[in-house]
Amino acid sequence: MDYLPIFCQLQQKACLLVGAGEVAERKARLLLNAGAELTVNATAFSAQFEHWAENGDLTLVRGPFAANLLAEKWLVIAATDRVEVNALVYQTANQMRVFCNVVDDPKRASFIMPSIIDRSPIMVAVSSGGKAPVLARLLREKLEATLPQHLGKLAQIAGSLRQRVKQQFSLGSSRRRFWEALFNHDRLAQSLANHDKHQSEQHIERLFSQPIAQQGEVVLVGAGPGDAGLLTLKGLQQIQQADVVVYDRLVSDEIMNLVRRDAERIFVGKRAGHHCVPQDEINQILVQQAQQGKRVVRLKGGDPFIFGRGGEELETLAPAGIPFSVVPGITAASGCSAYSGIPLTHRDHAQSVRLVTGHAKTEGCLDWDNLAGGKQTLVFYMGLSQAGEIQRQLIDHGMPASMPVALVENGTTPRQKVVTGELSQLALLSQQVVSPSLIIVGSVVALREKMNWFASLNQVNDAPDQTCQAGVRTLLP
Repeated sequence: MDYLPIFCQLQQKACLLVGAGEVAERKARLLLNAGAELTVNATAFSAQFEHWAENGDLTLVRGPFAANLLAEKWLVIAATDRVEVNALVYQTANQMRVFCNVVDDPKRASFIMPSIIDRSPIMVAVSSGGKAPVLARLLREKLEATLPQHLGKLAQIAGSLRQRVKQQFSLGSSRRRFWEALFNHDRLAQSLANHDKHQSEQHIERLFSQPIAQQGEVVLVGAGPGDAGLLTLKGLQQIQQADVVVYDRLVSDEIMNLVRRDAERIFVGKRAGHHCVPQDEINQILVQQAQQGKRVVRLKGGDPFIFGRGGEELETLAPAGIPFSVVPGITAASGCSAYSGIPLTHRDHAQSVRLVTGHAKTEGCLDWDNLAGGKQTLVFYMGLSQAGEIQRQLIDHGMPASMPVALVENGTTPRQKVVTGELSQLALLSQQVVSPSLIIVGSVVALREKMNWFASLNQVNDAPDQTCQAGVRTLLP
């Protein structure tokens, strides 16, 4: 982050505003609304500033800026039309360790003023770090249109109910569910919007009289192949409502940043040959957390029902009597192929797709005769360590050694790397990527050169996608 977003409590705190023009007037209104004890310094003042001073709202100091004006101030805003004055204010404030904002000059600002959506006590601030103030304003306008005016009333009600909720609901999970019910109560929202105090109070009393379910639950959520933009809306809702998130190493940091901040996070990452937490123990973690009345999200890379062992975990939850549900995700085959410019099906190349695990529970269980057949695309999950065996078996069972293949490392992310070549080179190619990687086998791989849209985007961002053809690594044009 370029700036740490904070909200300052300025009630009865001394602040300084240097300048008295139109821009300074807008800043003064904000500071006065925040309850600051405001001193304004300028060589001349508008009628509005004179009026504020007559009413005792602020103090005017006429004359040039002087360092002593910053004594015992919490923050200062420089809003003059003279660059040298603004620079002097900033330099002096830095020396005295006073937070300073220079209007329209982010390089001379130890704090910045965001665009504000005011639903007091709910406040939403939008900032571009001074890089795109018009964009920040447009976002504020969209939020203004989206956030209902009664939000402030709802927050005031919540504040008045906190002690009562704490006394009535001893468990933190029960309190959280009460608040979720309150904030998502459509009829209460309508009553507040209609200024109907009596009806609002009736809706609130009914919430207190309704029992809060103590039974925990588990939701399997597919996080997708890596790009946070591929997380489904329902998946996002679930991870933001979770008390506990149990996640593996294939879940990207970008997606974990979307998890509710006060949720407990349990890492159970696994990689080939190195299980941080055995599957049986993961199953028991889900059971134990849910039995404590918690809402548990099992967050998995890709889709939980496609080589994600989601079925095994549900088989443990069912006999324990724990409610569960599943939110599917975009599986790695779909995401990685799309971001690599490789269609999984094509009328001229493949009429079917086979998703194959390269990490089977028992060896020798794959039907290589059928896998080596034509007019299909094969996608091997967790097959990197078995690349040599996959190459040998497919060729031995009749697949042409010249069949195009691709290996996709960290698919859909800015770190994506794709190496391509022929089936006869698969073992060699596998040494050029690391896990997690996906293996795609089929003539559709030859279409990549025409459809490689994501690599073009990466090249613009100086992170070019990579390919290897005939064993030689090159950059795609």
